[in-house]
Amino acid sequence: MSTNHPTSDSPRAPTSPKAAARPHGAPASPAGRHPAPPCTLVIFGAGGDLTKRLLMPALYNLAVDGLLDDGMKVIGVNHGERETKAWCEDLHSALQQFAADKASTFHTDKLDDNAWNWIARRLHYIAGDFEDDDAYQHLAQQLDGNAQCNVVFYLAVSARFFKPIVERLGKAGLLKQDDDGNGPFRRIVIEKPFGTDLASARDLNRHLLTFVRERQIYRIDHFLGKDTVQSILAVRFANALFEPIWRREYIDSVQITASEMIGVEGRGSFYEQTGAFRDMVPNHLFQLLGMVAMEPPNSFDAEAVRDRKAEIFDALKPLTPDDVVFGQYGKGLSGAAYRHEPDVAPDSQRETYAAARVQIDNWRWAGVPFYLRTGKRLAARRTEISVHLKNVPFRPFRATAVDTLTPNVMTLRIDPSHGTSFHFNVKTPGPVMQIDAVHSSFDYDDFFAERANVGYETLLYDCMLGDETLFQRADSIEATWAAVDGVLHPKHGVAIPVYDYAAGGAGPAEADALLACDGRAWRSLTPTEPT
Repeated sequence: MSTNHPTSDSPRAPTSPKAAARPHGAPASPAGRHPAPPCTLVIFGAGGDLTKRLLMPALYNLAVDGLLDDGMKVIGVNHGERETKAWCEDLHSALQQFAADKASTFHTDKLDDNAWNWIARRLHYIAGDFEDDDAYQHLAQQLDGNAQCNVVFYLAVSARFFKPIVERLGKAGLLKQDDDGNGPFRRIVIEKPFGTDLASARDLNRHLLTFVRERQIYRIDHFLGKDTVQSILAVRFANALFEPIWRREYIDSVQITASEMIGVEGRGSFYEQTGAFRDMVPNHLFQLLGMVAMEPPNSFDAEAVRDRKAEIFDALKPLTPDDVVFGQYGKGLSGAAYRHEPDVAPDSQRETYAAARVQIDNWRWAGVPFYLRTGKRLAARRTEISVHLKNVPFRPFRATAVDTLTPNVMTLRIDPSHGTSFHFNVKTPGPVMQIDAVHSSFDYDDFFAERANVGYETLLYDCMLGDETLFQRADSIEATWAAVDGVLHPKHGVAIPVYDYAAGGAGPAEADALLACDGRAWRSLTPTEPT
């Protein structure tokens, strides 16, 4: 989402940027985008699933698009002795499997050998323990060959390693950069979870800021790497049709859904410690809420956008147990019960479904509820935002056969389909003034050629450019955790009940009651009309 304006710690973009050595036949850089500056990407967790499934496919796609400089290097750091050649072969094999899998998000039928070879020549593997000082000395030796190199340290590791890795990088002198921002940059990318509650997030922020400045930290939320999520701002602020009615006077409520058909997929031990609410609500779903609810920024400069999102997170009314519903899938049409999953306690009370009613205490949104839901083993895979408008006065139709009108709904579809749908009212054919609801739908695939994208391309590219727009600041992280602290740590230690729902269904009935008490209902996970 780069605006092509270097930030305070990024080197000046050259007036004639050096083109990356693109593989023969690869497309030129997309219009208006130049290759990122030469950079060394250091991946901690080089043998992990994130590296194989998302980071390397994203780097491959960036290389094919000509967005990586010829000076690009990738250093992988991981436990276990192995040679660089073996690591390359492992990554190549994984990419080939993703390319062959039509259901994957790689969107590439066949690997370009030239593109892969371009990347492979830039790979180097370092075996070492993340908590062993010797590994950092070895890394320093690799980086010392070019004292002026830009470096991005990507922490694709378990959250328990965030502190020790950053601390050892700092003590090894690998995080130093000039105060004026004119020299080489050193940046850290940290995956979620950034803390497990407000106290741990504050503690992690304090620890990191002992060794780096805030502008060097790129806290990543991969939902923001999706083109359809970034398009929310374009829909709102590039169309006079929508923004004038984007307020409490016209909008009744907003629903944000992130549902999955799969279960915990072998991650039982992780889910037992985390649960659906902590895993999804204060990060992914709140990020979508921020994009929908933020005020218009004065510009698309990173700080202007992040300031507006921070205002929304600061205005979130703290949630209480009465604002949420938890559920856990039992045996159903789509599979076995959660308690029968590997590494799950037979009497587990961990939620696999969470719904929440969120209020924003500001002038634009006062009184407009935002309903959030997420869950495993539901009836459909669907990530979407539905904006429900208030109904119009009935007076013009009182002398007709119209009893009620269906409120207008605008749905921003994020995954797996990409586009926007509208539901509105028209007169049906015939002599009687009969009103009926119809829908209209826009799909990205009908207008734009599909581009290979696993969701990390923009995030990696922006990090190398120094564009922080899609990354989270410390204040926003802490504000979102603060909003849910009353749910994670209820007063008097009373546990929030976890209700059963059948695998393959719509979630627990109690989640329906959360909206019904407000006179509303969830949008169907399996609507009959095309969406």
